[in-house]
Amino acid sequence: MNIALCHSMQYAERAEEVKRWYAAHGHQAFPSSTNDQYLGLSDNEKETLKLDEKYHHDAIRVHYAVIEKSDAILVLNYEKYGIPGYVGGNSFLEMGFAYILRKPIFLLNPIPHIPYYETEIIAMRPTVIDGDLSRLLA
Repeated sequence: MNIALCHSMQYAERAEEVKRWYAAHGHQAFPSSTNDQYLGLSDNEKETLKLDEKYHHDAIRVHYAVIEKSDAILVLNYEKYGIPGYVGGNSFLEMGFAYILRKPIFLLNPIPHIPYYETEIIAMRPTVIDGDLSRLLA
């Protein structure tokens, strides 16, 4: 199975761990193509790099192509800004791409309670795997 990983770049290290876990189980998981550039950076450095990648290197369209070729997406929605299961704007956009492409959408953690777009996340009918990576393979 080919899995597109969607996540905040603040979690580049965690995305690498998930990628390695799936590889050890005979599957391919694809974080952002520039994920390696974020490893070891501070949150502020990651934020600066993120805008540059999106603006100058078309990172949104590049990851869209990964989603197109994948069998499913997995949103790595860890706690951020004090919100359990946070889904940021870019991950939400990628969920929308997957939804339109009729790709299965998986959330690592429960749907966050975020005003204005919690309903839209629910409407895309993601499967919540409650932190159990093997559930995506079932």
